[in-house]
Amino acid sequence: MADALIRLQDVGMRFSVSPASDRSIQGLFRGLRRRAPVRTVDALRGISLEVRSGERVGLIGPNGAGKTTLLKVIGGIYHPTLGESLVQGHVCPLFEFATGFEMDLSGWDNIRIRCMLLGMPRRDIERRIDEIAEFSGLGEFLDYPVRAYSAGMFVRLAFSATTAVDAEILLLDEIMAAGDLEFAARSKKRMLGMIGRGEIVILSSHVLDELADICSRIVWLDKGRVRLDGPSREVVERYREAATT
Repeated sequence: MADALIRLQDVGMRFSVSPASDRSIQGLFRGLRRRAPVRTVDALRGISLEVRSGERVGLIGPNGAGKTTLLKVIGGIYHPTLGESLVQGHVCPLFEFATGFEMDLSGWDNIRIRCMLLGMPRRDIERRIDEIAEFSGLGEFLDYPVRAYSAGMFVRLAFSATTAVDAEILLLDEIMAAGDLEFAARSKKRMLGMIGRGEIVILSSHVLDELADICSRIVWLDKGRVRLDGPSREVVERYREAATT
């Protein structure tokens, strides 16, 4: 089996943005609904990046720099509008937790659905489902439809099912501390364990020192472009210098 690999060549991601209608009092009285022209936003511009098996790569940059969009392109959630993207290996994106959950079905059913969507064979799901349930700590609530869950319970279920899947390529948008304090401590430990097992890990975070400890390489994004790609400590230092000038 080939090693995990990510290769992006001149990747761009462009979105069309349609502003809302003019619903001001004046507009309503005039019977008008003026629309501004549709505009485009380039979330990613000319991204060229190669990540090989064994690498732990961090993503940094201000809000809106393109970090989450880049993760979604690598994860296959977005198809780039420009350039070429090659992703070789089983990908597990740990940032779209709500995807694939059926609100009218029980917690047990949703564990099975989520794991199947992430590529876990049915026999492995049945072998591990009790372990997933125990980690969630939801007990008898797993018999209830998830629409009855609180926000914290839903996070517990989603996190427990998603992180049960072994992946060659792990994509994280912040290291999560999910739920209450007790569950948050366990979830972070589990997340760090997944980072240790993955062939390729790409992690976006604003916690720079934590990111530099985990990753040997960091990519700094700014306005959809790669501003710097290099050794973690060096990139973090340059990023901090730029923030103070």
